[in-house]
Amino acid sequence: MSGLNVTQLKNEIVRPTLNYLGLGGEAAVNLLTGTALAESDATYLRQIGGPALGLWQMEPATHDDCWTNFLRFPAQSRLATKMQQIAGVSAPTADIMIHNLRYACAMARIKYYRDSASLPDASDAAGMAQYHKRVFNSPLGAANALGNIPDFKAAIAA
Repeated sequence: MSGLNVTQLKNEIVRPTLNYLGLGGEAAVNLLTGTALAESDATYLRQIGGPALGLWQMEPATHDDCWTNFLRFPAQSRLATKMQQIAGVSAPTADIMIHNLRYACAMARIKYYRDSASLPDASDAAGMAQYHKRVFNSPLGAANALGNIPDFKAAIAA
């Protein structure tokens, strides 16, 4: 059971954030909503016993890598400007993901956006769970693609 209402998370945070970035669409909205459920049950703003931050549980090193090795390049200047606007500062730090749900969501979307594979179909919960495990969590991470299918089903249904 999640801390936030999943439909409100999806429609009040995820959808408008991704649309603002120009990286929306139903597949992305469902993927990001499901990721918040899989990572933190849409409840925790800090990982218990770990470094990850925000509902999407992104580690500060991953946040910084997104800026250093992707957003800082001229080809991504439009996205970087939008990310700064969402964060409310010109040099966003990882701790902003704790209190700014839109920024945390946007950073999670950037993490996925950097992957060259297409997003799974908007209604493919199993595909989203596998994609989440491969791209967002990594082979060494604790996520269980099979166990997370219900989270992505809930995101799709919300």
